[in-house]
Amino acid sequence: MSKNQPKSKREFRDGISKKVKPKKSFSGSLNKKKRPESHAIESSRLAHHANQQIEPKEKNNNTPKNRTSKARKLVVRAPNQKIQQHVQQLKEKRTDLSRIQPERLQKVLAASGVGSRREMEEWINNGWVQVNGHVARLGEKITPNDQVTIKGNAIKLKWADRLPRIILYYKQEGEIVSRDDPQGRISIFDRLPQAASSRWVAIGRLDINTSGLLILTTSGELVQRFAHPSFEVEREYAVRVLGELTPEQLNALSEGVMLEDGLAKVERIYEQGGEGVNKWYNVIIKEGRNREVRRLFESQGLTVSRLVRVGFGPIGLPNRLKRGQFYELNPMEVANIMKWADMLLPGERKRRQ
Repeated sequence: MSKNQPKSKREFRDGISKKVKPKKSFSGSLNKKKRPESHAIESSRLAHHANQQIEPKEKNNNTPKNRTSKARKLVVRAPNQKIQQHVQQLKEKRTDLSRIQPERLQKVLAASGVGSRREMEEWINNGWVQVNGHVARLGEKITPNDQVTIKGNAIKLKWADRLPRIILYYKQEGEIVSRDDPQGRISIFDRLPQAASSRWVAIGRLDINTSGLLILTTSGELVQRFAHPSFEVEREYAVRVLGELTPEQLNALSEGVMLEDGLAKVERIYEQGGEGVNKWYNVIIKEGRNREVRRLFESQGLTVSRLVRVGFGPIGLPNRLKRGQFYELNPMEVANIMKWADMLLPGERKRRQ
């Protein structure tokens, strides 16, 4: 055995490290000196790989629609045979198109899913819409026999010859009620099923921080009957606030307070209890202005910490409907809503008095 030969692992390690230190070449067999360098390279690769995994998550935050899951449908027990027969009859009823009265152009276009009624009015004023070859006028009435084009493209009009569809959706916080959003936030339309040969139109809107009942339909006329201020349809909300309203403040909200866009008031307001500093109120209003309930409470120095719509007109939020679920009304329920709105059912000739 040579005198210079190491007798222990430590001497062997120190001896090797002394021999390797002067070496600058990477040729030859691997040794322990190269391990820290190899470990550094591997750590760098892992860090780079981790950054690559994080970056897509940041990009996905800008486009969360890619991760949106579809809403679940609330399944209810099938009705008895008599009701099922009535439902089938309602489904099969059609209105004779020759008996349909002339309707305003912008109304028919909106009902056909081309766009909102306000957008259609703008397009007509811009001269983009033609009826039977001539430039359309705002307020002009058309029938199923007329041909309509927009910027030279023929439009397939959809007339109310059958029952519309209505769904109730329990909107969650963080969802918007819009199809176009440059920020890429989650839209309720990404979660709901598509309507065949038509499109869903939301009756009123809820802001991103408000949850609760959202009604969607394929009928533009039904949207108008619910949402237009002239019909004064009641909206009911459950409101949680930080603090408590005094009798004077309750009276002020009932009589009306001046907001930046005009006078606003609650039709009815009831205390619903609460715990600690949080108090719940049941509020009913007849308008649908932007953030109206929140601004009403802010005018009294209170902040709304949670806002849930629990009713809209004759429709209440079903007890069995959970957040993120939807329920489609059956034809009998749709017919009852149309009767409430004083709308003609398929096959009817005269409007009820």
